[in-house]
Amino acid sequence: MNWTWFHKMGSPKWFYDITDKWMFWLGLASVLLLSVAMVWGLAFAPADYQQGNSFRIIFIHVPSAFLAQACYVMMAVAGAIGLIWKMKLADMAAKVSAPIGASFTILALLTGAIWGKPTWGTWWVWDARLTSMLLLLFLYFGFMALQSAFDNESTAAKASSILALVGLVNIPIIKYSVEWWNTLHQPATLTLTERPAMATEMLIPLLLSIAAFYCFFTLVFLMRLRTEVLIREKRTKWVKKIVQPEV
Repeated sequence: MNWTWFHKMGSPKWFYDITDKWMFWLGLASVLLLSVAMVWGLAFAPADYQQGNSFRIIFIHVPSAFLAQACYVMMAVAGAIGLIWKMKLADMAAKVSAPIGASFTILALLTGAIWGKPTWGTWWVWDARLTSMLLLLFLYFGFMALQSAFDNESTAAKASSILALVGLVNIPIIKYSVEWWNTLHQPATLTLTERPAMATEMLIPLLLSIAAFYCFFTLVFLMRLRTEVLIREKRTKWVKKIVQPEV
């Protein structure tokens, strides 16, 4: 396998240049997919036979919950790469991921509470799924606290990456909590191993919504990472050329 791409990813300049071409298309895809998914899901998808129209929050809740976990895994992997290969771009990626992942976790918890009130009759219970999701939010907060606790960027990256790797154990707990314990939370809506039980008219807008959220996440992640690259590489010639172009 040709690992040239991996070595290139270690170059902040290469990353900044190559991602410049992606921003417009990611923004366009996010807007189009999100518009279609929300209009279809909120206005045209049929009401659920048990939950009525309250189920429509699924088009925001499920993508948010997916991204809350996926972002944490990505953050931990980036932290591990930074620890093992000393790749500074990986440290930057881990750092900028945390606020985004925390935001999606908060959104998942809030929409879950809004969904839980009409479905379960309560905003919150110390259910296994809900509690492990709340723990995920605290892990994000802990990562960000460690990032800001050290003046030295390298020390901050090492400390926070170790926490991220330890916290990975919470991800399978979130995923399988509804199977391991007698939980109030309903089983997973979508899995890779089973055919979805949802009607096609509900499933398609949900898949579109998930795709839209992932496009939006990628766009925001790249925007934050590109900004972090400029800040950390501000003394290099290529950044000075961008910030202060020759006249």
